[in-house]
Amino acid sequence: MLLSTVLLQAAGAAVWGKVAGAIGAAVAALAAAWGIGKIGSSAMEAIARQPESAGNIRTAMLIIGALVEGACLFAIIACLMSIVM
Repeated sequence: MLLSTVLLQAAGAAVWGKVAGAIGAAVAALAAAWGIGKIGSSAMEAIARQPESAGNIRTAMLIIGALVEGACLFAIIACLMSIVM
């Protein structure tokens, strides 16, 4: 009885770990999409207010967007590694 309980708990934990990794990857992707949308929206509002500084705003928007994508990619890879391992 005890051995079967331990085996069932170990199998269940492995499954829940994979589910948690998949959910984590999905949350990271959604958070990055929301963040990039917010960056683009704010940049467009700033350019509408001050069209003469559009170049500087666009450059800052691209740099921040790349940083958000990098953080998202790192989070997704970490979550997918938890699924595989």
